[in-house]
Order: sequence, then C-alpha cells, then structure tokens
Amino acid sequence: MTRKEILKDVKKVLIKIGSAVLSGDNGLDLNIIEQLVDDMVDLKKQGYHIVIVTSGAIASGKHRMGISGPLKSMPQKQAAAAIGQGRLMRVYSNAFGKHGIYVAQILLTMSDLTDRKRFLNIRNTLTTLMEWGVIPVINENDTVAVDEIKFGDNDQLAAMIANITETHLLINLTNTDGLYDRNPNRSKKAKVIPIVSEISDVIEQAATDETSDVGSGGMKSKVLAAKKVTAFGIPYIIAAGKEKGILRDLCAGKERGTLFLPMKEHLNSRKYWIAFTLRSRGKLTVDDGAKKALIEEGKSLLPSGVIDVEGDFHVGDPVLCLDTGGKILAKGLTNYGAEEVRKIMGLKTSRIQQVLGYKDYDEVIHRDNMAVDKELQHK
Repeated sequence: MTRKEILKDVKKVLIKIGSAVLSGDNGLDLNIIEQLVDDMVDLKKQGYHIVIVTSGAIASGKHRMGISGPLKSMPQKQAAAAIGQGRLMRVYSNAFGKHGIYVAQILLTMSDLTDRKRFLNIRNTLTTLMEWGVIPVINENDTVAVDEIKFGDNDQLAAMIANITETHLLINLTNTDGLYDRNPNRSKKAKVIPIVSEISDVIEQAATDETSDVGSGGMKSKVLAAKKVTAFGIPYIIAAGKEKGILRDLCAGKERGTLFLPMKEHLNSRKYWIAFTLRSRGKLTVDDGAKKALIEEGKSLLPSGVIDVEGDFHVGDPVLCLDTGGKILAKGLTNYGAEEVRKIMGLKTSRIQQVLGYKDYDEVIHRDNMAVDKELQHK
C-alpha cells in the first residue's frame, strides 16, 4: 500500500511545529512561518481542516530579552513565554490574515485535559472553530505551567490534541528529515526510515533524546508521541519543517520524512484519554486469574483478583493494574478509594456490602473505564 493510498481519506490535519523549525535570527524565522502558512492555506483551499500545535513562545521571548543559551529555571522559561507568546500569535495572525483567514489562540495545561468536562469543552470549542473556518493555534500555557501540570513538551501535547480533535493525520515538523536508523550526528551511514509499521525496541533505540537550546523534546519524545497517536489509529509523520512545500508534499503522499502507520486494533477516544492523558494516582497488583481475565477475556477487575494496593487514591481516580512481576497490564478509573480496596481486596463481590456497609459497584474497575494495551507498558 502506497503512502498516497494510506493518506487518501485524510481531511483533518494536526500540524505540530517545533522550536527548531520556528526559531531564527529574530527569535522567530518569519520567512519559514510565511512558507508554512502558504502551504496550510493551500491545503485549506483543497478542503483540509488545519489545527496547529506550535512552539516558539520561549524562543521569541528570549530574543526580545537578548538571552542566548538555555534558560536555567522554570520562572525564567515562564517569563520568556509570557513575553514571546503575544508576538508568536501576532506573527501567525498576520501571516494568515494576508489570505483572509482568522486564527484562534488556545493555551492549555495538563489539568485542562485531565478533567473530563473541560476536555469535552475544549473539543467543542475546537470543533466550532473548524466549522467556522478558523485555524486553532495551540500552545502549552507555559506562563502558569509547573511540573505537576506540564505535558512534558509540545510533542506530547500534540498527541493529546490528536485525540481531542480526532484528527486524521498528525505531522510533526522538526529540524531533521525524519527518524534515522542511527544517530546522524555520529554516523555518516545513518539513513532515514521511510515507514515504521510497528514501534519496536529497535525503533525506540534509534531515537535520541538530544534537544536544542530552544526546544524541550528530542527524537525520543517524538517517537513516544507516535506510539500514543498510532494507538488511537492515526498515522503520524516526522519531517523537516524548513523544506519548501513540505506540508503539501506530505498530504499528497510523497515519500518525505518518516511515516508511522496506525495500529490496526486501536483504542477509542475515551480509553485513549484514560491511557495517555490521565496520570495514575495509585497501583493495584492483581493475581494470575485476574490478569487472564483482563488481558485474554476482556473482563472487569473484581476485588477477588486484587492482592496489593499502593497509593492514596479516591473514587474516579486513574490507577494502574500490575501483575505480580510488576508489569503494567492496564489503567482504569477506580470505583472505590484506596482504603476501600484494601478492605475488600481478595474478597468475592458478594462480601462487599458486608465489609463496607454498602456496595456501589461489583467491580473495582469496570471494563468500560479501563484501557488494556501493550503500549501502557511505556507509561
């Protein structure tokens, strides 16, 4: 199957633009931004819906303040982002405005996406903007984000936005031609891998975690994002963002960059949200019988299968399910808090009422609120 055939039904494209692509002599490379905007306008005329996840606020702010080299503290990064974000949006607004297209700024933190109601509100807003023909320009709200609410980098933010928008294709534009089979900075024999059908250990080892002074996500982060996106059934491309016509060529199915094929059996939106957006609040170790029920039989987790509880979680919190060897089997939303599970673990469902004095649910975690997937081993 050719790239053209794989991408023939794509109409909604999420484009993540990294700092290494956007940064230039003036903090932002205005020529590159104009070049990418021209591509996106052309795609829009062809009927594509475009959503942008952009870096560049910190790079722009650093230039304004005459700072060279990496920033050393979180307050410095937040201050630089506060200075640079307005200019970044103005540059996008002016570039698209020449073509009569409006843009909308959306700044997010992880807490915006972990709350299901806010998650759905963001989805509704993005859907409306696209219906209006407006291009959403999304960035992490760096001015308020701290470690507990940070996505990590915009590669991970883009992976989560792919789920929210149910995009058909995610293009990650960076400063390399794609994923190489070995580090191109250390080997002249390094070659770009054109297609990745499965993200194996070999593929992961080929990705380095080197970053630039203006970026936070190396190739390793991009491959991790690819694992999340393809688990939702979305193709994912890593390509060089400064190459002329790159977006038009990629959407036309031309062999540029590295294409990660979507998994054939993939998670639905809710289970993807549980698996990759929510951060676990505790751990449940299960016995071999429960492991078989979860993995092979597609069943819920009952109290009888739980043999150990770790953490101080509450009803509705995301928790990991582990086997006796410590291997992650699943992640799900618990029906009972940690202290309740400690009291009923190992017991039959019929005894929950007797021990707790009430029984809201038969299951500790219902199958509908659980993601069981091999990719969870990497969370």
